[in-house]
Amino acid sequence: MANPASMREEAEAVAIRALGFVAADPELLPRFLALTGIEASSIRRAAAEPGFLAGVLQFVLAHEPTLMRFCEETGTPPPAVGMALKALPAGDDNHERSI
Repeated sequence: MANPASMREEAEAVAIRALGFVAADPELLPRFLALTGIEASSIRRAAAEPGFLAGVLQFVLAHEPTLMRFCEETGTPPPAVGMALKALPAGDDNHERSI
């Protein structure tokens, strides 16, 4: 069994690849910004917030064609995206949530 720190690091790496994928897509980025309420100029700051990376993965997972395109373009197996989500803060019920 992998240690939790390495699992979280790998999960963060998947989420960062997903953020780059979304940010580079002229159709996905505006949709992501509209759904999250984040301004494009604030993405870097928001990325440091707990739960942001989980939100990126939730966005990708919510639309199967987007998920499949992300996986194809990055060589990420689809199950790895869901596993990464669960390893991040706010990705499942095992982490504290801010209110």
